[in-house]
Amino acid sequence: NSLDDTINKEQLLFGINQGAIYNDIRIEHAKIISELDLPGYAVGGLAVGESHEQMYDVLDNVVPYLPQNKPTYLMGVGTPANILEAVERGVDFFDCVYPSRNGRHGHVYTNHGKLNLFNQKFEKDMRPIEEGCGCPACRTYSRAYIRHLLKAKEMLGMRLCVLHNLYFYNTMMEEIRDALDAGMFATYKKNKLASMEAGEE
Repeated sequence: NSLDDTINKEQLLFGINQGAIYNDIRIEHAKIISELDLPGYAVGGLAVGESHEQMYDVLDNVVPYLPQNKPTYLMGVGTPANILEAVERGVDFFDCVYPSRNGRHGHVYTNHGKLNLFNQKFEKDMRPIEEGCGCPACRTYSRAYIRHLLKAKEMLGMRLCVLHNLYFYNTMMEEIRDALDAGMFATYKKNKLASMEAGEE
C-alpha cells in the first residue's frame, strides 16, 4: 500500500484461518496469524462440503482466538440461517454465491422460507415474490410472470430472481446491524429463523 503505483491504497490484507474441521489445528493457526496484526481475519475452508453443525463447531472454537478488535470474515457462506448463526458466534461479514446462483435457478429467499418459482403452483400466482418487499422484481412483477420468464428461458426471469435475492440479503444484513445496535440480536435471530422455517401460510 505504501508504493506510489498501488491502485487501491485502502485495500486490506486478511489472514485466512485454515485447518479443515480439526479444531486443534485451526486454533493453533489462529494464534499464529493473530500475531501478524493484520487489518482483518477470515475463516476459510468451511463451505466445501462440511455440514452446518461442523461449521458452527469450528466457529465456536476458533473465533475466540482471533483478534476481537478486528473484523472477522467467514468465506463462502452462506444461507440466511448460516449467516444468523455465524453472526451470533462473532462473524462480521460474508460472501457467497447462494443469492445469485440460486436466483438463476428460480430459487428465491423470503422471510417465510425459500421458494422455487419453477413449481407449477406459482403458474397463476399474481402476488409478488414477497409481499412488502421493495426490490425491483417485487415492485413490478408477479410470481406467475417471473415463472413464465423462467420457463421460457428469458434472461429477465433469472435477473429478477437475483435482484430479489440480493435485496433480501442486504435487507437482512441491515436488520442484523440494527438488532445488534439495539442489543436485540438474540430475539431477532429467533424470530427470523422461526419465520423462515414456518414457510408460507
